[in-house]
Amino acid sequence: MAVPKFKPSKSRSRTRRSINMRKKIPQFQECSNCGNLGVRHRICLKCGYYRNNQYLEIGL
Repeated sequence: MAVPKFKPSKSRSRTRRSINMRKKIPQFQECSNCGNLGVRHRICLKCGYYRNNQYLEIGL
């Protein structure tokens, strides 16, 4: 069975674990059609457009 030769330092262990502590913030982008803020690479929920093509019929 493999046994570590040296004890890992606190900084090495904490550096390795720190990647899990980061917050994942969604990226928002302004819609090119209506100017509404929304999640990138998704259909705009306000106007139904994505990349200048209408995919949803939004009744106002």
